[in-house]
Amino acid sequence: MGIDFDTDIAIDLTQIDTKDVNKNVYAMLVEGEEVVDAFKTVRDQLIFTNKRIISVDVKGITGKKQFIQVMPYKMVQYFTVQTVGFMELIPDAELDLYFSNGHKGHFEFRGKCKVLEIGKTIARYCLEI
Repeated sequence: MGIDFDTDIAIDLTQIDTKDVNKNVYAMLVEGEEVVDAFKTVRDQLIFTNKRIISVDVKGITGKKQFIQVMPYKMVQYFTVQTVGFMELIPDAELDLYFSNGHKGHFEFRGKCKVLEIGKTIARYCLEI
């Protein structure tokens, strides 16, 4: 299963450097758009830019086929965050995104994810619209 906004699936994500973002995402960026934050599973990615949220679901054995979904921040109706608890065996934070088209994304972030900063990023760009 990959990352998408069509199903309520929890994905284990770890933060990556923006230079490691999928090259097809960089090819899709418009003038003035920049990658703010990026996360990945084994092959899939979730990218936050200053204009939208992009998911990349890598398909097949070779990974050349990719399903890329884009949700502009104006589509976010609301979101929830859950921070890491104290002394958890497997620390994880969660983000739920609810979109005006009825889609929902549920994401789990492993390790030292700053989920409140992700929430702040989403809020910043949603409120600018």
